Amino acid sequence: MASLVLAEMTASVSELKRNPMGTVAAGEGAPVAILNRNEPAFYCVPARMYETMMERLEDAELNAIADARAGEPVIKVALSDL
Repeated sequence: MASLVLAEMTASVSELKRNPMGTVAAGEGAPVAILNRNEPAFYCVPARMYETMMERLEDAELNAIADARAGEPVIKVALSDL
């Protein structure tokens, strides 16, 4: 069965077990697809990239909320009323 591999670098589970930090470093900041029997099992993503991905997901969720509320009426409130 063919699988889509969404990374330029791959490593086996055995390689990851043998040298975890070396496997991460091999990706040079990009994700590394970890293969189990030549099928992607998961992606090893450096911490900085993961943080960036989480920030982008949060931004997308906030944009979806803002878009959903775009048609709602505006209620003006003074700071002193809060």
